[in-house]
Amino acid sequence: MRRWRLAAAGAAGLVLLATAGLVALDAADRAFPPPLEAASEISPEVFDAEGRLLRAFATRDGLWRLKTTAADVDPQFLRMLVAYEDRRFYAHGGVDPYAVLRAAGQLLTSGRIVSGASTLSMQVARLIEPRDSRSLLAKLKQMARAVQIERRLGKGEILDLYLTLAPYGGNLEGVRAASLAYFGKEPKRLSVAEAALLVALPQSPEARRPDRFPEVARAARQRVLGRETVATAVGEGEAERAALAGVPRERRQLPALAAHLAEAAVRLKPDERRHVTTLLKPIQQGLEAVAAAAVSGLPPKTSLAMVMADATTGAIVAEVGAADYFDVARSGWIDMTRVPRSPGSTLKPFIYGLAFEDGLVAQETIIEDRPADFSGYRPRNFDMRYQGDVSVREALQLSLNVPAVRLLEGVGPAKLMVRFRRAEVRPMLPAGEAPGLAIGLGGVGLTLKDLVQLYAGLANQGFPVLLGDGIRDQPRRLAAEPLLDPVAVWNVTDVLSDVLPPQGARKLGLAYKTGTSYGYRDAWSVGYDGRYVLGVWVGRPDNGAVPGITGYGTAAPLLFEAFARSGVAISPHPPPPSGAQRLALSDLPIGQRRYAVTASGLVRSSTREAAPQIVYPPEGARVDLGARAGQEIAPLVLKLQGGRAPFRWLANGKPLSDLSRKRISEWQPDGAGYSTLTVIDAVGRAATVRVFIE
Repeated sequence: MRRWRLAAAGAAGLVLLATAGLVALDAADRAFPPPLEAASEISPEVFDAEGRLLRAFATRDGLWRLKTTAADVDPQFLRMLVAYEDRRFYAHGGVDPYAVLRAAGQLLTSGRIVSGASTLSMQVARLIEPRDSRSLLAKLKQMARAVQIERRLGKGEILDLYLTLAPYGGNLEGVRAASLAYFGKEPKRLSVAEAALLVALPQSPEARRPDRFPEVARAARQRVLGRETVATAVGEGEAERAALAGVPRERRQLPALAAHLAEAAVRLKPDERRHVTTLLKPIQQGLEAVAAAAVSGLPPKTSLAMVMADATTGAIVAEVGAADYFDVARSGWIDMTRVPRSPGSTLKPFIYGLAFEDGLVAQETIIEDRPADFSGYRPRNFDMRYQGDVSVREALQLSLNVPAVRLLEGVGPAKLMVRFRRAEVRPMLPAGEAPGLAIGLGGVGLTLKDLVQLYAGLANQGFPVLLGDGIRDQPRRLAAEPLLDPVAVWNVTDVLSDVLPPQGARKLGLAYKTGTSYGYRDAWSVGYDGRYVLGVWVGRPDNGAVPGITGYGTAAPLLFEAFARSGVAISPHPPPPSGAQRLALSDLPIGQRRYAVTASGLVRSSTREAAPQIVYPPEGARVDLGARAGQEIAPLVLKLQGGRAPFRWLANGKPLSDLSRKRISEWQPDGAGYSTLTVIDAVGRAATVRVFIE
């Protein structure tokens, strides 16, 4: 009986001792937790809209440590890693007792270490808390840390830490950084040879660096492929085939695309490590390749910038802020997509668009290109020559200055600025100055992004879109009134799409315009298809002159090459909207055959009678004709005063019927929405109103 009591007391004592030990261990675990926060410092990364890496930044310690999870790597690599490093990874609690006994037995029998007992959990413990020595005490501490880590994290989290922190030589840490540096690709798809090399390198990362010691790296890879468990994991014969592959002999630069935008993203949210942009990596790569190739052909201190946007959404899909970000002589650190400069002749299409919209001209209307004085303002053409009588179509295609100023005086500079504000673009004017005729030839300040935003309205059939900043500000279609009505947009696009490509470029189906600012300081080219808009600027960031640069000769070739290398499929321009047509000169109303506004803005006329005025519908009216209710749309009564009969009415630039001597007419709209109504009298005087049909 006494013996049983002693046994019971002994058992109780052991339980108490074990319990006390566990309590002590738990207390020690809480008092001395593993420094998991050491693994929180990872490289900031900037991605495109589809999750592809554009640029990575080193950590504050100068390490390339890219966040990596099991989902980021090839599943076959994970199988090989576990098979080689820790085949009982999913069964043990941080320390593998079988591996410890095996290693101890091998040490006793052979007198040397044949194989280690480190688990992946123990390796993670070493990575977050590097040991000072290779002593037994350091190994025991590593084991204790591994147990602590297992108590806090799941197997997947532990594996993710290893994938992020494993050393690969130099300042490379993690599987993604190594794969990008040695193979030039993300580790999502790896060959057996590539996976085996990535398994082998962390055991001795400096001694096995393939860019410095390729034969040592090959031998280490072979040891991985020769392990029976690895051969089983990859399949029969795969290890033998992988052994024949070469090893990379150089370290590549990690992706460094969209330098300016990437830095802006990191500055905007410095505490975040993942930044997503609206860019698309293939397009960005294409434009940067064009910029890099163009540098050698640019004069000293000259840079370039490009912005490409999706006109249907407003998203910036590619952006190049400088010819070479690291070129100090070219001030490459300055993002020239955001710097206001003189846009040259690139605003002329919007002047012509307003003239088309108001019915002042058609494409074949004759307009004078001769020296003119506009109240002291005497514009001259770029080549200092004049063409005489030309069609409006030719005047825009040849970018003649005097006809553009004639039309701007007719439509009004203030009206042009109002249309720009509809697109959320506010050109910079000299302090205290009102909009004048000089804005038509570049007498305002605009950024390249602003210019692309304006042209996006043309590519989007007249409906303006707000470009995002590529990072935080989201692109959107603006709810404002149209930048121009669809018929006017179609006329502008029809004219610009027929401009000859620059020398050596093939025709891509683009509508495009060029511009050169005063003093050869800026060369521009902006083009669009049915979806994308691309703007190119060339000049000096310090605003110095660059003799010889022009929009057509310098910027336009880059525009066509960049569009071609962007990889986007050229989208056709939309078909003509209702009412859009190109009439021959002989088919135009008499008032549209020649643009007859003088330099003072008065219509040439020998009469003293009042000019025509539309009294109904009034400007800006919303007229309910049953369109919203789904009923048959009723005709709209048109009334005018003044003017000399006969009269020609136009709706959205299209003549309504034959000439009429009546001052009351009717127009049958073909749908709801904004429309422009114009009346022209016998001596060419015109009046215009815009109405909304409901």
